Amino acid sequence: MPTFVWEGRTRGGEFRKGTLEAQSDNDLIALLRQQNISVTKVKKKGRELKLSLAIGTGVKQRDVVVFARQLATMIDAGLPLVQCLDILGNQADNRSFAKIILDVKARVEGGATFSDALASHPKVFDNLFVNLIAAGEIGGILDTILNRLATYMEKAMKLKAKVKGAMVYPVAIGIVAVLVVIVLLWKVIPVFGSMFRDMGAGELPALTQMVMTASNWFVDNVALIFISIIAFIVGFTAFKRNRKGKRILHLILLKMPIVGPVIRKTVVARFTRTFGTLLSSGVPILDAMEIVAKTAGNVIVEEAIMYARSQVAEGRDLATPLMSTKVFPPMVVQMLGVGEQTGAMDQMMQKIADFYEEEVDVAVGALTSLMEPLMMVFLGGLVGFILVAMYLPIFELAGNVRSD
Repeated sequence: MPTFVWEGRTRGGEFRKGTLEAQSDNDLIALLRQQNISVTKVKKKGRELKLSLAIGTGVKQRDVVVFARQLATMIDAGLPLVQCLDILGNQADNRSFAKIILDVKARVEGGATFSDALASHPKVFDNLFVNLIAAGEIGGILDTILNRLATYMEKAMKLKAKVKGAMVYPVAIGIVAVLVVIVLLWKVIPVFGSMFRDMGAGELPALTQMVMTASNWFVDNVALIFISIIAFIVGFTAFKRNRKGKRILHLILLKMPIVGPVIRKTVVARFTRTFGTLLSSGVPILDAMEIVAKTAGNVIVEEAIMYARSQVAEGRDLATPLMSTKVFPPMVVQMLGVGEQTGAMDQMMQKIADFYEEEVDVAVGALTSLMEPLMMVFLGGLVGFILVAMYLPIFELAGNVRSD
């Protein structure tokens, strides 16, 4: 179906323009007339040859948050959904996202529900987004749901950014340490070895000899080492993508000292925030638990939630099976049980999420404060060890000269 570029005016005289697929220009004019738009200019859009180097959808979560906020405002102001999507699609700065919005608009015009149209782009709008929109459509509170979604996504982005920020420093220091060691072993230490031979140094100190041996081995096997590193990265990536491998990795991360508690608090905050948002929006508890499990980000937590879901489906309460998994802290499960008994589980979930997000702030701050001096000591100690090993023969030669 060809695409047309059009310009026109509404009955109120407002200038409008956009792109739309239609069988012919007459069909386009008729379609826009139904939307009370008088077309003043229309032409067929020529084919464009573009080289796309983008990986994935090219749509950031921030784009989706802004879209949800703007759409909620426009719907609250009384604008029809199709018109809202048309405006947002034509004004979006991200052209990839603009195409997706206009495609959603076309599907809605074709008779699909808004949630079904969003579900056709699962890489941009996940199950959580689609199910909440469906609940909003059924309940007639789409603007409220969109604002709730935007708030949830903003909090999730903030939480994710804090955890990532805490990992940037140690990862950067680790990379610098590896690069420094490679340069010393590959380029610097062989120069010292040649200098010692030219100086006629006799038997080298054990520490120096150990470093020299390591350097000689590295230079002789540098190609094999780099191939092994690449093979390890490929193997680890494949292991991480495998369900069993991912499960082992996530279990190790949860049980690690220092890092494990931070990850556990992050997972609890995400679980309670997502679950509370779904329940408060009217999503049935079994559907909500399935969505929460899929968005948990940790296989161990996902299995625990799905186990609890199976127990709830059989008529049991939620708190007891969650407690038996020993994944969630007792305080969380007990508060959840209280919320279940009082019928205010969604509110209780939001309170738990607020508490644990603050806990993550404190834990990330403490982790960063602890990691910075440890990494500096590690890097300084590593480089200092190698330099002392290289200068020991020089100190011995200088001592022998003074003795003579």
